[in-house]
Amino acid sequence: MADIKLFEIGNEAKEYKGENVALEKDLQNIIEKNMNTFFGVTFLASEYKTTDGGRMDSIGIDENSCPVIFEYKRSIKDNVINQGLFYLNWLLDHKDSFKVLVINKLGLDKANDIDWSMPRVVCIAGDFTRYDESAIKQMDKNISLIRYKKFGDNLLMFEHVNENVTTPISGSKNANSDYTFKKNLQNTSESLRTLYETIRNYILSLGDDITENQLKKYTAFKKIKNLVCIEVQRSKIILRLSLDVNTMQFEDGFSRNTTDVGHFGTGDVELTITNKDTWNKAKPFVNRAYNEN
Repeated sequence: MADIKLFEIGNEAKEYKGENVALEKDLQNIIEKNMNTFFGVTFLASEYKTTDGGRMDSIGIDENSCPVIFEYKRSIKDNVINQGLFYLNWLLDHKDSFKVLVINKLGLDKANDIDWSMPRVVCIAGDFTRYDESAIKQMDKNISLIRYKKFGDNLLMFEHVNENVTTPISGSKNANSDYTFKKNLQNTSESLRTLYETIRNYILSLGDDITENQLKKYTAFKKIKNLVCIEVQRSKIILRLSLDVNTMQFEDGFSRNTTDVGHFGTGDVELTITNKDTWNKAKPFVNRAYNEN
């Protein structure tokens, strides 16, 4: 692991010594209580039982309505990746069980919005080996490796080590719908498709920590949580940014506050892009979304 050091700056610098939590369960409790804040995932259940006698450490549903399994391990010797993949395969074979869980916790409307195109496993550990990081690239599953370290009594750090993102699973929700991101992109003009690729490449160039998740209705660009969601319509591209609406001065025809407006994707700041000029105007806001999240 990279040697990350944390200091408190006062009259003289004081170093906080990094450590792992004493018990795996302590880490699990902290994350389950703050899962949405840390990872943009709504917590559903702890020690979720499978029909074959297994227990997922934690299970939730993310901001894109996709299922997420969390597995925690304190020792680098524990095979957290294979364990998570085993549970992911079980979940894909028991979608009705997950839907019932969502109905019981969040209601039928949320259950009807479940998107099975990008389910994933989040593995959290005190450290990972280089073999772990290499192994996930050989697997055709969505896996995130998150390293943690605790400093003192009240500071917890997460480091996004590596992530494998696959193409969306076929046969998932709305697969036959006429309104999908892929179909909309194909049906728009060549100039707008070119503009979308320009926007996409720019966002991905902002940092190696950005990943692209193409969902049914939109594409989400994220670090640990979504930064920008893009929806393509016939004559325009819609960007939705994770920015505080109170820091914005909205402009008719270009930007608006969608806090109380139903929409696909996450982020309450909506920008409308129709050409290179409006895209150039949008770039500073995209930069802000990257730097502030």
